[in-house]
Amino acid sequence: MGLAQSNPDRYNIHLQTGDLLFCASGSGELSKAIDQATQTANQTHFDHVGIVEIDKDTIWVMNAAPKKGVCREFIGQFMTSDHGQIIATVYRLRTDYQKAIPKAMIKAGKFLGQTYNYTYTLHEKGFYCSQFVYEVFADDSIFTLNPMTFKNPETGKILPGWIKHYQKLGIPVPEGELGCNPNGLASSPKLEIIGVLKLIRKSK
Repeated sequence: MGLAQSNPDRYNIHLQTGDLLFCASGSGELSKAIDQATQTANQTHFDHVGIVEIDKDTIWVMNAAPKKGVCREFIGQFMTSDHGQIIATVYRLRTDYQKAIPKAMIKAGKFLGQTYNYTYTLHEKGFYCSQFVYEVFADDSIFTLNPMTFKNPETGKILPGWIKHYQKLGIPVPEGELGCNPNGLASSPKLEIIGVLKLIRKSK
């Protein structure tokens, strides 16, 4: 049984609109390549991120995902992949930056239906997951862009997963171009970590 779609009180963390769910699926060649190439000093291992929206007793997550594009889905759908349950860590804007959330949520809603940006470059149509989160909070400068790297930090060579990905697209690997990634967003000093999200199962 997947995570519940409603009733925020069924979780160990009381989720709020604007919370960010950083996920680690731990499977898939591209997911592993994202994690390997985007490590930060915090040593997080995230390959996806979405924004929580609470509507009455229903928990939604807005995010940009392959095949789905920018979408709004139940939290149970968001945290279930073809490979099983996804682990999500909750991050929240620090108190001084909470005022950015209402405007960001309106902006996020306007992006629903946009295509997924498989190139991971900012000048192409659509959004990838961290680009979507970066953009909805851009007016308040919650996150920053940094030069992207697709290299194995140990060898300095482009990771095979990325080589294969860009060969399929027929474009060069955009090494050094400005962009963002889940691990980079999670390292923002304007966020605080709340904890790992777990479903509270009531005993019968």
